[in-house]
Amino acid sequence: MKTFVEVAHRGSFAEVARDRNVDPSSVSRAVALLEDEVGVRMFQRSTRRVSLTEAGEIYLARIAAVMDELDHAGEEARGMSSNPTGTLRLTTSVAYGNTCLVPLLPQFRQQYPKIKLELFLTDTVVDLVSERVDLAIRLAQQFEADFVATKLLDTHYRVCASPGYLKKNKAPTKPQELQQHNCLLFPLPDFRSRWIFKNKKGTVEEIPIHGDVTILNALALRACALSGMGPVLLSNWLIDEDIAQGKLIDLFPDYRVTANEFNNAIWLGYPSRVHLPNKVRVMIDFLKQHLGNL
Repeated sequence: MKTFVEVAHRGSFAEVARDRNVDPSSVSRAVALLEDEVGVRMFQRSTRRVSLTEAGEIYLARIAAVMDELDHAGEEARGMSSNPTGTLRLTTSVAYGNTCLVPLLPQFRQQYPKIKLELFLTDTVVDLVSERVDLAIRLAQQFEADFVATKLLDTHYRVCASPGYLKKNKAPTKPQELQQHNCLLFPLPDFRSRWIFKNKKGTVEEIPIHGDVTILNALALRACALSGMGPVLLSNWLIDEDIAQGKLIDLFPDYRVTANEFNNAIWLGYPSRVHLPNKVRVMIDFLKQHLGNL
């Protein structure tokens, strides 16, 4: 069953064999034995790739929880409470992962050397169940209702620009003046057409914005802002250090800013389980200690 799951995710007998350092024929035989036992064909095979049949997709979806329970049973039997082991599959966005999570991995590995890490950095929403992800870090107003979730920290946005840009262009003194600037834009409907400002009195105002550069990557937008290409709206966790070092200037420190809602946060989420594996528990505690609200 584990071999079947790995082949389904990788789409290749050969790749699974390389991962396991075994002959590809042994992987093929294991899947064939499972197909014989269940009585259905799990994969469509070609010379280059294998893909799940409809029966295989149904089987994969149904055994995901069973495979998790088998893993948990093995972890408990190996004394997970005192010495966490196993493979921890973790996912988050590309920008947050590179900026906040990856720098902490050496310390986590030093504390828990027997936990193997599989990190999926992607800006698409990963199906935690079908991909057998243990823990997800999501940037959103809330986590999906079908999962167990805990808030890691509240976040907010800032509008900033580099000192170099402000030397060549008059700095806006109020949000309305942003309309005179070519802003750096994120290609989501709310982010690319208007930004929302709230002053200390609680007055909310939508400011139309425009720009000639649109990029679907927060790290790239930050790099463009640092190089003096224009004002940008970015999360505080991505640019606070740049602002502290004077590489970027917060243009409106007396305003709260967003592109959709003001109650943004970073969440930790995982599939609902009767017993939370200790490998997941220690990672949650570690992230709360190093990244969470103090």
